[in-house]
Amino acid sequence: MALLRCFLLLCGVADVARSLSITSPDHMIEKAKGETAYLPCKFTQGPEDQGPLDIEWLLSPADNQKVDQVIILYSGDKIYDDYYPDLKGRVHFTSSDLKAGDASINVTNLQLSDIGTYQCKVKKAPGVGNKKIQLKVLVKPSGTRCYVDGSEEIGNDFKLKCEPKEGSLPLNYEWQKMTNSQKLPTALISEMASSVITVKNATTDYSGTYKCTVSNRVGSDQCVLRLDVVPPSNRAGTIAGAIIGTLLALMLICVIIFCCHKKRREEKYEKEVHHDIREDVPPPKSRTSTARSYIGSNHSSLGSMSPSNMEGYSKTQYNQVPSEDFERAPQSPTLPPAKFKYTYKTDGITVV
Repeated sequence: MALLRCFLLLCGVADVARSLSITSPDHMIEKAKGETAYLPCKFTQGPEDQGPLDIEWLLSPADNQKVDQVIILYSGDKIYDDYYPDLKGRVHFTSSDLKAGDASINVTNLQLSDIGTYQCKVKKAPGVGNKKIQLKVLVKPSGTRCYVDGSEEIGNDFKLKCEPKEGSLPLNYEWQKMTNSQKLPTALISEMASSVITVKNATTDYSGTYKCTVSNRVGSDQCVLRLDVVPPSNRAGTIAGAIIGTLLALMLICVIIFCCHKKRREEKYEKEVHHDIREDVPPPKSRTSTARSYIGSNHSSLGSMSPSNMEGYSKTQYNQVPSEDFERAPQSPTLPPAKFKYTYKTDGITVV
Protein backbone atom coordinates (compact mmCIF):
# COMPACT_ATOMS: atom_id res chain seq x y z
CA MET A 1 0.00 0.00 0.00
CA ALA A 2 2.78 2.42 0.87
CA LEU A 3 4.57 1.49 -2.31
CA LEU A 4 1.47 2.31 -4.35
CA ARG A 5 1.20 5.73 -2.78
CA CYS A 6 4.82 6.52 -3.59
CA PHE A 7 4.27 5.50 -7.21
CA LEU A 8 1.19 7.70 -7.51
CA LEU A 9 3.08 10.64 -5.96
CA LEU A 10 5.91 10.32 -8.44
CA CYS A 11 3.49 10.19 -11.31
CA GLY A 12 1.84 13.34 -10.03
CA VAL A 13 5.16 15.18 -9.88
CA ALA A 14 5.98 14.08 -13.41
CA ASP A 15 2.61 15.31 -14.60
CA VAL A 16 3.20 18.66 -12.92
CA ALA A 17 6.63 18.91 -14.48
CA ARG A 18 5.14 18.17 -17.87
CA SER A 19 2.46 20.81 -17.44
CA LEU A 20 4.76 23.69 -18.52
CA SER A 21 7.31 22.95 -21.22
CA ILE A 22 9.62 24.92 -23.50
CA THR A 23 9.23 23.86 -27.12
CA SER A 24 12.38 25.58 -28.55
CA PRO A 25 15.29 23.09 -28.69
CA ASP A 26 18.77 23.74 -27.32
CA HIS A 27 21.14 24.79 -30.06
CA MET A 28 24.13 27.01 -30.94
CA ILE A 29 23.96 30.35 -32.75
CA GLU A 30 26.82 32.05 -34.62
CA LYS A 31 26.58 35.72 -35.47
CA ALA A 32 28.94 38.42 -36.66
CA LYS A 33 30.11 41.25 -34.48
CA GLY A 34 27.75 44.22 -34.69
CA GLU A 35 24.76 42.14 -35.81
CA THR A 36 21.62 41.15 -33.85
CA ALA A 37 21.19 37.68 -32.35
CA TYR A 38 17.72 36.18 -31.95
CA LEU A 39 17.53 33.75 -29.02
CA PRO A 40 14.23 31.77 -29.17
CA CYS A 41 12.40 30.59 -26.06
CA LYS A 42 8.79 29.51 -26.64
CA PHE A 43 6.78 27.63 -24.05
CA THR A 44 3.36 26.05 -23.47
CA GLN A 45 1.29 26.00 -20.27
CA GLY A 46 -0.99 23.41 -18.73
CA PRO A 47 -4.44 23.96 -17.13
CA GLU A 48 -2.98 23.39 -13.67
CA ASP A 49 -0.38 26.19 -14.07
CA GLN A 50 -2.20 28.94 -12.23
CA GLY A 51 0.66 30.81 -10.49
CA PRO A 52 2.23 34.13 -11.58
CA LEU A 53 4.42 34.03 -14.68
CA ASP A 54 8.15 34.66 -14.14
CA ILE A 55 10.69 34.69 -17.00
CA GLU A 56 14.41 34.97 -16.38
CA TRP A 57 17.37 35.02 -18.79
CA LEU A 58 20.85 34.32 -17.45
CA LEU A 59 24.29 34.53 -19.08
CA SER A 60 27.17 32.21 -18.25
CA PRO A 61 30.20 34.06 -19.73
CA ALA A 62 32.87 32.21 -21.68
CA ASP A 63 35.29 33.24 -18.96
CA ASN A 64 34.73 30.58 -16.32
CA GLN A 65 36.01 32.91 -13.61
CA LYS A 66 32.88 35.02 -13.94
CA VAL A 67 29.59 34.06 -12.26
CA ASP A 68 26.24 33.77 -13.98
CA GLN A 69 24.54 37.10 -14.60
CA VAL A 70 20.82 37.92 -14.88
CA ILE A 71 20.45 39.99 -18.07
CA ILE A 72 16.64 40.48 -18.23
CA LEU A 73 13.71 39.57 -16.03
CA TYR A 74 9.90 39.53 -16.27
CA SER A 75 8.04 39.37 -12.96
CA GLY A 76 4.80 40.87 -11.66
CA ASP A 77 3.86 42.05 -15.16
CA LYS A 78 7.02 44.24 -15.27
CA ILE A 79 10.25 43.99 -17.28
CA TYR A 80 13.65 44.60 -15.66
CA ASP A 81 16.58 44.91 -18.08
CA ASP A 82 19.23 46.82 -16.13
CA TYR A 83 20.81 43.94 -14.22
CA TYR A 84 23.89 43.50 -16.44
CA PRO A 85 25.72 46.76 -17.39
CA ASP A 86 27.49 45.21 -20.43
CA LEU A 87 24.13 44.44 -22.07
CA LYS A 88 22.12 47.41 -20.81
CA GLY A 89 20.03 48.82 -23.64
CA ARG A 90 20.98 45.94 -26.00
CA VAL A 91 18.68 43.13 -24.80
CA HIS A 92 14.91 43.12 -25.37
CA PHE A 93 11.98 40.71 -25.38
CA THR A 94 10.71 40.14 -28.90
CA SER A 95 7.03 39.75 -27.90
CA SER A 96 4.85 42.42 -26.38
CA ASP A 97 2.62 39.73 -24.76
CA LEU A 98 4.85 37.33 -22.86
CA LYS A 99 1.86 35.44 -21.40
CA ALA A 100 1.07 34.17 -24.90
CA GLY A 101 4.04 31.79 -24.67
CA ASP A 102 6.98 33.62 -26.29
CA ALA A 103 9.91 34.55 -24.04
CA SER A 104 12.42 35.01 -26.90
CA ILE A 105 14.91 37.89 -26.79
CA ASN A 106 17.08 39.91 -29.18
CA VAL A 107 20.66 40.94 -28.37
CA THR A 108 21.66 43.87 -30.59
CA ASN A 109 25.07 45.24 -31.63
CA LEU A 110 26.87 42.06 -30.66
CA GLN A 111 30.32 42.33 -29.09
CA LEU A 112 32.98 39.72 -28.38
CA SER A 113 32.16 40.06 -24.67
CA ASP A 114 28.67 38.68 -25.41
CA ILE A 115 30.05 35.20 -26.10
CA GLY A 116 28.69 32.62 -23.65
CA THR A 117 25.80 30.33 -22.77
CA TYR A 118 22.35 31.92 -22.38
CA GLN A 119 19.69 30.17 -20.27
CA CYS A 120 15.96 30.83 -20.41
CA LYS A 121 13.92 29.96 -17.29
CA VAL A 122 10.11 30.05 -17.25
CA LYS A 123 8.14 29.60 -14.01
CA LYS A 124 4.39 29.38 -13.62
CA ALA A 125 3.56 27.49 -10.48
CA PRO A 126 3.59 24.66 -10.23
CA GLY A 127 5.27 24.34 -13.70
CA VAL A 128 8.96 25.13 -14.37
CA GLY A 129 10.93 24.95 -17.62
CA ASN A 130 14.37 26.00 -18.91
CA LYS A 131 16.59 25.77 -21.99
CA LYS A 132 20.14 26.78 -22.98
CA ILE A 133 21.51 28.48 -26.10
CA GLN A 134 25.21 28.84 -26.86
CA LEU A 135 26.08 32.10 -28.61
CA LYS A 136 29.30 32.62 -30.56
CA VAL A 137 30.20 36.08 -31.81
CA LEU A 138 32.56 36.04 -34.80
CA VAL A 139 34.36 38.85 -36.56
CA LYS A 140 33.89 38.87 -40.30
CA PRO A 141 36.94 39.72 -42.45
CA SER A 142 37.54 43.41 -43.10
CA GLY A 143 40.31 45.78 -44.14
CA THR A 144 41.83 43.18 -46.47
CA ARG A 145 45.05 44.32 -48.22
CA CYS A 146 46.75 42.82 -51.28
CA TYR A 147 50.39 43.62 -52.08
CA VAL A 148 53.56 42.31 -53.76
CA ASP A 149 56.49 41.30 -51.55
CA GLY A 150 59.57 41.61 -53.75
CA SER A 151 60.73 43.15 -57.02
CA GLU A 152 58.34 42.69 -59.96
CA GLU A 153 61.05 41.97 -62.57
CA ILE A 154 61.50 39.20 -65.08
CA GLY A 155 63.45 36.30 -63.61
CA ASN A 156 62.90 37.38 -59.98
CA ASP A 157 61.13 35.53 -57.18
CA PHE A 158 58.41 37.39 -55.26
CA LYS A 159 55.16 36.78 -53.39
CA LEU A 160 51.54 37.93 -53.69
CA LYS A 161 50.02 38.38 -50.24
CA CYS A 162 46.42 38.76 -49.06
CA GLU A 163 46.03 39.92 -45.43
CA PRO A 164 42.77 40.94 -43.70
CA LYS A 165 43.03 43.45 -40.86
CA GLU A 166 40.65 41.40 -38.70
CA GLY A 167 38.56 38.26 -38.95
CA SER A 168 37.71 35.23 -36.84
CA LEU A 169 39.34 31.93 -37.66
CA PRO A 170 39.11 29.78 -39.66
CA LEU A 171 39.62 31.95 -42.74
CA ASN A 172 39.28 30.77 -46.34
CA TYR A 173 41.20 32.36 -49.24
CA GLU A 174 40.47 32.34 -52.94
CA TRP A 175 42.62 34.04 -55.61
CA GLN A 176 41.36 34.81 -59.07
CA LYS A 177 43.13 36.32 -62.07
CA MET A 178 40.76 38.83 -63.62
CA THR A 179 42.73 39.50 -66.86
CA ASN A 180 44.54 37.04 -69.14
CA SER A 181 43.42 34.14 -66.97
CA GLN A 182 44.17 31.71 -69.80
CA LYS A 183 47.88 32.52 -69.39
CA LEU A 184 47.90 31.68 -65.70
CA PRO A 185 50.94 29.48 -65.04
CA THR A 186 50.19 25.97 -63.82
CA ALA A 187 52.47 26.47 -60.81
CA LEU A 188 50.04 29.05 -59.38
CA ILE A 189 46.87 26.96 -59.61
CA SER A 190 47.73 24.92 -56.52
CA GLU A 191 48.31 28.09 -54.46
CA MET A 192 45.13 29.95 -55.39
CA ALA A 193 43.47 28.81 -52.13
CA SER A 194 46.13 30.19 -49.76
CA SER A 195 46.88 33.62 -48.38
CA VAL A 196 50.30 33.76 -50.12
CA ILE A 197 51.15 32.96 -53.74
CA THR A 198 54.85 32.33 -54.42
CA VAL A 199 56.10 33.35 -57.87
CA LYS A 200 59.45 31.93 -59.00
CA ASN A 201 61.41 32.94 -62.11
CA ALA A 202 58.69 35.42 -63.06
CA THR A 203 57.71 36.02 -66.68
CA THR A 204 55.35 38.45 -68.35
CA ASP A 205 52.63 35.75 -68.22
CA TYR A 206 52.16 36.58 -64.55
CA SER A 207 51.16 40.17 -65.32
CA GLY A 208 47.52 41.09 -64.80
CA THR A 209 44.87 41.99 -62.23
CA TYR A 210 44.34 39.63 -59.32
CA LYS A 211 41.46 39.50 -56.83
CA CYS A 212 41.64 37.86 -53.40
CA THR A 213 38.49 36.90 -51.47
CA VAL A 214 38.84 36.03 -47.79
CA SER A 215 35.83 34.61 -45.90
CA ASN A 216 34.68 32.86 -42.76
CA ARG A 217 31.32 31.59 -41.45
CA VAL A 218 29.86 35.07 -40.97
CA GLY A 219 31.15 37.18 -43.88
CA SER A 220 33.74 37.91 -46.55
CA ASP A 221 35.96 40.69 -47.87
CA GLN A 222 37.96 41.33 -51.06
CA CYS A 223 41.01 43.17 -52.37
CA VAL A 224 42.41 43.76 -55.87
CA LEU A 225 46.07 43.73 -56.97
CA ARG A 226 47.65 44.90 -60.24
CA LEU A 227 50.84 42.99 -61.12
CA ASP A 228 53.21 44.22 -63.85
CA VAL A 229 56.27 42.07 -64.50
CA VAL A 230 58.86 44.30 -66.23
CA PRO A 231 62.42 43.79 -67.59
CA PRO A 232 65.27 44.23 -65.11
CA SER A 233 66.28 47.81 -64.52
CA ASN A 234 69.79 49.25 -65.08
CA ARG A 235 71.03 48.67 -61.57
CA ALA A 236 74.57 49.85 -62.32
CA GLY A 237 73.32 53.19 -63.60
CA THR A 238 70.98 53.52 -60.65
CA ILE A 239 73.79 52.82 -58.17
CA ALA A 240 76.16 55.22 -59.94
CA GLY A 241 73.52 57.93 -59.95
CA ALA A 242 72.90 57.42 -56.28
CA ILE A 243 76.64 57.66 -55.51
CA ILE A 244 77.08 60.83 -57.58
CA GLY A 245 74.07 62.41 -55.96
CA THR A 246 75.42 61.57 -52.52
CA LEU A 247 78.85 63.06 -53.34
CA LEU A 248 77.31 66.26 -54.67
CA ALA A 249 75.22 66.57 -51.55
CA LEU A 250 78.31 66.11 -49.36
CA MET A 251 80.23 68.74 -51.36
CA LEU A 252 77.39 71.20 -51.01
CA ILE A 253 77.29 70.60 -47.26
CA CYS A 254 81.07 71.15 -47.01
CA VAL A 255 80.82 74.45 -48.93
CA ILE A 256 78.05 75.66 -46.68
CA ILE A 257 80.04 74.74 -43.55
CA PHE A 258 83.17 76.50 -44.90
CA CYS A 259 81.26 79.70 -45.71
CA CYS A 260 79.62 79.74 -42.31
CA HIS A 261 82.99 79.20 -40.57
CA LYS A 262 84.62 81.97 -42.60
CA LYS A 263 81.84 84.40 -41.83
CA ARG A 264 82.08 83.64 -38.13
CA ARG A 265 85.85 84.29 -38.16
CA GLU A 266 85.33 87.67 -39.87
CA GLU A 267 82.68 88.68 -37.37
CA LYS A 268 84.93 87.62 -34.49
CA TYR A 269 87.87 89.64 -35.89
CA GLU A 270 85.72 92.79 -36.31
CA LYS A 271 84.52 92.49 -32.73
CA GLU A 272 88.10 92.14 -31.39
CA VAL A 273 89.34 95.19 -33.35
CA HIS A 274 86.40 97.24 -32.19
CA HIS A 275 87.08 96.44 -28.54
CA ASP A 276 90.83 97.31 -28.87
CA ILE A 277 90.14 100.94 -29.85
CA ARG A 278 90.54 103.20 -26.82
CA GLU A 279 88.25 106.18 -26.78
CA ASP A 280 90.21 108.07 -24.08
CA VAL A 281 93.43 108.54 -26.17
CA PRO A 282 93.54 112.15 -27.57
CA PRO A 283 94.41 112.70 -31.23
CA PRO A 284 98.02 113.74 -32.06
CA LYS A 285 98.79 117.48 -32.15
CA SER A 286 99.31 119.22 -35.45
CA ARG A 287 102.93 119.72 -36.37
CA THR A 288 102.18 123.18 -37.67
CA SER A 289 100.75 124.29 -34.36
CA THR A 290 103.81 122.81 -32.58
CA ALA A 291 106.17 124.76 -34.77
CA ARG A 292 104.19 127.93 -34.30
CA SER A 293 104.14 127.57 -30.57
CA TYR A 294 107.88 127.02 -30.64
CA ILE A 295 108.46 130.15 -32.72
CA GLY A 296 106.10 132.12 -30.54
CA SER A 297 108.06 131.17 -27.44
CA ASN A 298 111.29 132.24 -29.12
CA HIS A 299 109.70 135.47 -30.22
CA SER A 300 108.82 136.29 -26.62
CA SER A 301 112.35 135.53 -25.62
CA LEU A 302 113.74 137.83 -28.32
CA GLY A 303 111.68 140.68 -27.06
CA SER A 304 113.54 140.64 -23.76
CA MET A 305 117.07 140.32 -25.16
CA SER A 306 119.59 143.14 -25.57
CA PRO A 307 121.41 143.99 -28.77
CA SER A 308 124.67 142.80 -27.31
CA ASN A 309 123.70 139.10 -27.18
CA MET A 310 121.52 139.10 -30.29
CA GLU A 311 124.16 137.71 -32.52
CA GLY A 312 124.92 134.74 -30.32
CA TYR A 313 121.28 133.88 -29.84
CA SER A 314 120.57 133.89 -33.55
CA LYS A 315 123.35 131.41 -34.12
CA THR A 316 122.37 128.98 -31.38
CA GLN A 317 118.61 129.23 -30.90
CA TYR A 318 117.53 129.23 -34.54
CA ASN A 319 119.48 126.11 -35.11
CA GLN A 320 117.18 124.35 -32.58
CA VAL A 321 113.99 124.94 -34.57
CA PRO A 322 112.96 121.55 -36.02
CA SER A 323 113.33 122.03 -39.75
CA GLU A 324 111.44 118.75 -40.33
CA ASP A 325 108.32 120.16 -38.72
CA PHE A 326 108.45 123.20 -40.98
CA GLU A 327 109.03 121.14 -44.08
CA ARG A 328 106.17 118.65 -43.35
CA ALA A 329 103.66 121.15 -41.99
CA PRO A 330 100.62 121.08 -44.26
CA GLN A 331 99.89 124.27 -46.16
CA SER A 332 96.46 125.47 -47.02
CA PRO A 333 95.82 125.32 -50.74
CA THR A 334 94.14 128.73 -50.70
CA LEU A 335 96.29 130.69 -48.24
CA PRO A 336 99.86 131.93 -48.92
CA PRO A 337 102.68 130.58 -46.78
CA ALA A 338 102.92 132.11 -43.35
CA LYS A 339 105.54 134.86 -42.83
CA PHE A 340 107.09 135.56 -39.48
CA LYS A 341 108.54 138.96 -38.39
CA TYR A 342 110.94 139.53 -35.54
CA THR A 343 111.20 143.12 -34.17
CA TYR A 344 113.70 144.46 -31.68
CA LYS A 345 115.27 147.82 -30.83
CA THR A 346 118.96 148.75 -30.61
CA ASP A 347 120.29 152.24 -29.92
CA GLY A 348 116.87 153.67 -30.78
CA ILE A 349 116.69 151.95 -34.15
CA THR A 350 113.93 149.37 -34.86
CA VAL A 351 115.17 146.27 -36.64
CA VAL A 352 112.69 143.89 -38.39
